Amino acid sequence: MQRIAKEYQAATGVSVELVYGGSGTLLSQLQLAERGDIYLPGSPDFMELAEDLGQVVPSSEAIVAFLVPALIVPEGNPAGIQDLAGLARPGVRVGIGNPETVCLGLYGVELLEHNGLLDAVLPNVVTFGASCSKTADLAAMGSVDVILGWRVFEAWNPGRMDLVMLQDGQAPRVSIIPIAITTHARDPARAQGFIDFVLSPAGRQAYADAGYLTDREQALALAPGAVIGGRYQLPLDYLERISTMGSAP
Repeated sequence: MQRIAKEYQAATGVSVELVYGGSGTLLSQLQLAERGDIYLPGSPDFMELAEDLGQVVPSSEAIVAFLVPALIVPEGNPAGIQDLAGLARPGVRVGIGNPETVCLGLYGVELLEHNGLLDAVLPNVVTFGASCSKTADLAAMGSVDVILGWRVFEAWNPGRMDLVMLQDGQAPRVSIIPIAITTHARDPARAQGFIDFVLSPAGRQAYADAGYLTDREQALALAPGAVIGGRYQLPLDYLERISTMGSAP
C-alpha cells in the first residue's frame, strides 16, 4: 500500500495517509472517530461487520487480493512441524493473531475448529499477535515454533521463515483483502478514484510483487475444497475455553 499510495500521489497529486492496525482495531477507531475515507481490512469477516455497523458503503466494496492459509515456521523448521496436527504435540509453541481483533486470528480459530483440533491446540498457544505483521514476526524471530498465518508471510521475511502448506481439504476458506469507501468519507468520488487505482494493473502488480495472489483461480488451486470469502464467528464458549490459559488475550 505504501508503493501504491506513492504512485497514486505521483500520478494525481493527491496524498494518501495510511493508518495501520488490526482489522478490528481500525474498525473501532473508524466507528468512534467517524473519520477515514477508505477501509481496507484483512478479511471479509471484518468488512461484513463494518457493513452491519453502517461504517462502509456496500456498493463500493471490491476484492484487492486473495489470502491462502498456511503454517509458518522459523527458518529450518526446528520443531519439525509437518502438518496441522503437529500443532497439538506436547511442547510445541504456537502463535496466532488475537481472534477478537485480528482477522488472521479469527481465521486461525476457524481453521482449527474446522479440523477438530481447537481444544487440542489451544493449550499450546503461547502468544496472540496484535496484528498480522506482529504475528508473522513471531515466526521470523523464532519466538514460537509455528504460527497460523497466510502463505504470503514467507515473502514478507525471506530467509527467516519457511512455509508448510495445509493438506487438501483442510482450509475451509480462502480469505480476501476487501476495500470499500466508508460512510464518513469527506469526498467519496476521490475515495473511489483511489480504490480504482488500487484495482488497476499498477495496483495489482504492486500486490503481486509483494507475494500476494490477485488471481481467484490461482488462489483456489492452492487450497482445494475451500470457498472464497464468507464470515466466521468465534464459538460462544471461546472465552471460557481459553480462560485458564496463561496466553489468553
